[in-house]
Order: sequence, then structure tokens, then C-alpha cells
Amino acid sequence: MTLFETYQKAFQSALEDFNQDQSPQNLYLPMQYLLDLGGKRIRPFLTLMAAQSYGVSVKEAMGAAMSVEVFHNFTLMHDDIMDKAVMRRKKTTVHLKWDVNTAILSGDAMLIRAYQSLESYPADSFQKLTRLLSKTAIEVCEGQQYDMDFESNPHVTQEQYIEMIRLKTAVLVGCALQMGAILGKASAEDQQAIYDFGIQLGLAFQLQDDYLDSFGNQDTFGKKIGGDILENKKTILYHLALQNGSQEEKDTLQSLLGGNSSIKEDEKIKRVKLLFESSAAKSATRDLILHHSQLAAIELEKLSIAEDQKKHFRALKMELMHRTF
Repeated sequence: MTLFETYQKAFQSALEDFNQDQSPQNLYLPMQYLLDLGGKRIRPFLTLMAAQSYGVSVKEAMGAAMSVEVFHNFTLMHDDIMDKAVMRRKKTTVHLKWDVNTAILSGDAMLIRAYQSLESYPADSFQKLTRLLSKTAIEVCEGQQYDMDFESNPHVTQEQYIEMIRLKTAVLVGCALQMGAILGKASAEDQQAIYDFGIQLGLAFQLQDDYLDSFGNQDTFGKKIGGDILENKKTILYHLALQNGSQEEKDTLQSLLGGNSSIKEDEKIKRVKLLFESSAAKSATRDLILHHSQLAAIELEKLSIAEDQKKHFRALKMELMHRTF
């Protein structure tokens, strides 16, 4: 059994305990439904891996791992409401399967339960973990607000976009890793390095998502290629195209993603992807993913953990950087 299969088995067992029947059902069933949809479980596995690197057992670290996964799913539940999303992991979103009010309240309860998952730890660890989670939670909210603001702002820079995805996505990856280090009583230097490793890993992960949405394989990606284009999202590909493209390419791209285009969906996707390629945005995105992956590797080497443990992190990083889903 591989390391991640071990984590998967242990986490699934803990999740079944977490999802035990509770009342009122309309509060707790939506939580269970969303958590049971699965997903990559990267964040809780990172917590378990970090904790084990500092001598903490999977069982001891499970509360923190559950906390980051429940918090992550709380953000998804509320994001789906704001985005008016129809599907989540190929299933009906909570606010459509139940209703918006139920999804809001159930999401609120998930946030509270994320904190409750940390209550089994001693006072000193509990204080450090909850302080970190609170810092992360407000940053995720800031990132979400920036994301919404950017939808109506035609002058967002590449740097502003990177900062938005750092807040919206990467800080929770850093949090997951630092939680494991806190439980293992790692030094302040190691805690910072493993957090920074997570930030760079999270940035590379989200940039990879942007890339795959336009240039992934639909059979393995799990959703329609070009979804971001149809939603007129200004991903990293868009920003790099504006930075590197000719004036004609910039004007055409802004027109296509301006929300006023009346061309057919498949034609729109085709034309925008061609612009991403001709402006070198496609290759520049791959270079940027590699850049953040390399920065993550630098932070990893700062950790005072065994070489065998570093190998696990390197293997995970490589898997995430070469994923097709």
C-alpha cells in the first residue's frame, strides 16, 4: 500500500465518523453530501505527511487534517452559491439539490465544525492551530473578494492575479502543511519554510488548473475544456496574452472575453485558445508553473527533516505538476 493509499484509508474512516447521522438532517446531510463527493484530498494528506515528517502519527494528526478539509469544502459550498454553479465534481451542487438558504447555513456550520475538529489538541497546540486557521480563513475571504472584483475590472495586472490566487488557494495549502509542523513541534524556521513550500506549491497547482482548463485532455480533466473561456474568466493565460501579445491579439482577446461575443461556444473556445498560443501565453504559463515549482523545491530543502521524508514531498510535487486532472 502506497503512502497516499494509507492516508486515503485512514481519512475515509475518520470521515465516516465525522459524518455520523445528526439532527436536524437538513443542516448535516448537505455537509455529508459535499464531503462524500470526494476530490483530491490534497490538503488533509499534506497535513498528515507534514505531521509524520516530525514524528506525529496519522491518528494524532487526523483532527487537523479533518479541519482543513472541512474548511476547504465550506468554501466550495459558498463559492458555488456565489458562482451560481450547477455541478460540483459531476454532481448537483448543494444549493440546487436543497436550496440556497440551506446551503448557506450548512456551510456556516461546516466552518464551525472545522474549528471543532481541533478541540482535541492540548491548549498550546489548539491556540496555535486556531490562530493559523483564522489567519488563513480571512485571507481566503480576501482572495474571494478580489476574484469577484476582478470580474468587472478590465485592468487587473498579472501581479494582482497571482496575489488573488495566493490568497484564494495557496494559503490553505500552506496552512495544511504548517498545521502538521505545529503538531510535531517543529522549529519556527521549519514552520515558515514548510508554509512557504505550500504557498509555492499552491500557486503552481492553481496555475496548472488554469492551463488544464484550456489545454487539458477532456477525458482526464473531468469537465469541458474551455469552461473558463465560456465564463469569460481572466485566468493567467489571459494576463500573459495581454502582456506578450500584439495589439491586434490583445484587442481580439478582450473582445472575445468581454462578455459581448455572440459567436458559438466551440468557435469561441477555438479562437481564444489560438490567441493563447500565438501570443506565447500557453508556453509562458508552463514556464510560470515551473518557476513556482522550483521555488517550492528551494523551500523544501530548508527543512530539517529526514531525506526520506523530503522524497515524499518531492514525489507529490512532481505528481501535481504533471497531473492531467
